Amino acid sequence: MTTNGPASAGHRAANGRPGPVEVVALGESMVTFLPSRPGRLADVPSFERGIGGAESNVACVLASAGHSARWVSRVGADGFGDHLVEAVTAYGVDTSAVRRDPARPTGVYFRTAGDRATDAHEVAYYRTGSAASAMSADTVDLDAVRSGRVLHLSGITAALSDDCLHLLRELTSPRPGRPLVSFDVNHRVHLWQHREPGSVLLDLARGSDLVFVGEDEAEAAWGVTGGPAAVRAALPEPATLVVKQGPRGATLFDGDTATFVPSPRVDVVAPVGAGDAFAAGFLSATLRGLPARERLRHGHLTAAAALTVPGDLAAPCARGHADRLAALDDDAWGRLRLGPGWTQAAPRAQEEVRTP
Repeated sequence: MTTNGPASAGHRAANGRPGPVEVVALGESMVTFLPSRPGRLADVPSFERGIGGAESNVACVLASAGHSARWVSRVGADGFGDHLVEAVTAYGVDTSAVRRDPARPTGVYFRTAGDRATDAHEVAYYRTGSAASAMSADTVDLDAVRSGRVLHLSGITAALSDDCLHLLRELTSPRPGRPLVSFDVNHRVHLWQHREPGSVLLDLARGSDLVFVGEDEAEAAWGVTGGPAAVRAALPEPATLVVKQGPRGATLFDGDTATFVPSPRVDVVAPVGAGDAFAAGFLSATLRGLPARERLRHGHLTAAAALTVPGDLAAPCARGHADRLAALDDDAWGRLRLGPGWTQAAPRAQEEVRTP
């Protein structure tokens, strides 16, 4: 397939090739249309435009937190592709390896506003045959993909097409000098209507170094019940496994060592984007070499930033502030409660919120 050049400039080595960054995230991002008021899609008269995509969300949050991040994907040679690239670039993400496809469109989706806290909202996707579904080892810059300390992938990409699945198999296969491969299972039932996802997602997870999976996803995709220990028994290969347990918290398996950290109490505005934010917070703490408890707490705090805003993306709180919260003793952490605007609040105000 004929493609144009890179979508924008970014980190470049002396030879003109994409230079090294801390994290590379590969996957589809779409233009999101958010309703102007609550109601059925059939009744909403107008929408506001945004962006959404699991992997680009991770890259945007990491860049906002001060890390160097690259997003690799394909978008259409259309206005929606322009908007995606410009919006992701505005977060400080390197988009120089995003390719334009003159024959396929940029994916879009619409969603309703009502009942989002209970996940009972309508979503209408228009992504079949999108530019990103044509990603393959031949249509993406593999040097750019492998140029990070961490390569972040998700199961969503594997569901888009056979070419995308083959690309993920290539990227998770053993290879000398490969980056640390981070894989978020991100099981989306509606994407797998014509294929069986269980074995595919399990194989990709087994080939990765760091895996994020929810208890509910493990049960839906693999039939695993019995809590985090059962998930670890079914997935012993990754050196690092994070089992997300919803509002209860998350368990980190680092080799044979298990660490559980409860989630702080959060006044949820909308649940969209929280999983991506958790992954970004955890990866940020991992890049900084923080211990297990702090890695999980930074994941929870970054997820809380997303949970307390209406959109998919939220700027994380300042690093120093997050470090202070992550270092709380267990009793103070247990009293922590975060609501809308908490990332912008002064430390003294946060002290009052968390220690009534």
